[in-house]
Parts: sequence; C-alpha cells; structure tokens
Amino acid sequence: MGVNDDAFMQRALELARRAADEGEVPVGAVVVREEKVVGEGWNRPIAGRDPTAHAEIQALRDAARNVDNYRLTGATLYVTLEPCDMCVGAMFHARIARCVYGATDPKKLVLKNQVKLEGGVLAEPCGAILTSFFAARR
Repeated sequence: MGVNDDAFMQRALELARRAADEGEVPVGAVVVREEKVVGEGWNRPIAGRDPTAHAEIQALRDAARNVDNYRLTGATLYVTLEPCDMCVGAMFHARIARCVYGATDPKKLVLKNQVKLEGGVLAEPCGAILTSFFAARR
C-alpha cells in the first residue's frame, strides 16, 4: 500500500458521488503520478451517450491531456470499483504501473464469454498495413 492511497481513493469517492448526482453508476477514478493527481473522471456513459465513458477511461483521457502524452508511464490509477476488462486494457495501453481499487465487482464479466470474436477476414492485407507502418517508423 502506498502512503497516500487513502487520500487518493477519497478523491475517487468524491467523484463517484458526482456520478451518482448525475444519475450515473457511482464510480470515480483518479490518475496519480509523482504523488500528484494528473487526471480525474467519473462514470458518464449515459450523459455522454458513450459506452466507453467509464470513470477509468475518463480519468485516463484527462491525464493524457494534462501531461500531453498518451503514455502515463509510472502512474497509479485509483478507482472505487474493480475495473472491467476494457478499462484494464486501456490501463495497459497507457502504461499504468499500478491500479488500486475499492470495491470488488461481483458481477464482473469476462468479455470473451459475452462477445463472439471472429478473426481472419482479410488477414493478409490487415497485417500488411501494420507491418508497413511499423517498418517505415524504424
């Protein structure tokens, strides 16, 4: 546990209350780097008409804007509810070092059991455009 975990989670709780006041599921999140809050968010999928507008995503977007970089290397994300698979994936891509959550989500879904994934359609040209892009950058 970090020295200021309780204080940062307290801020996430304040943001969760804001979500509740807006009629959203009460989840709040903050991104912290070098003991400073660099991003905040609360659930807004209803208001934003955006299924990805979870508190964690909102906080990651805010932090990326504030530090002017989509990579948040070394940061900690505090969230009041155990993150879903989408949010964990976003944390991975943002290079979040640590995630601290409050309540465990007893309804947490494993997405691969809920969404039928089908691969291989135009696999060769889809792979070629990526290979070409990264080869040009090296």
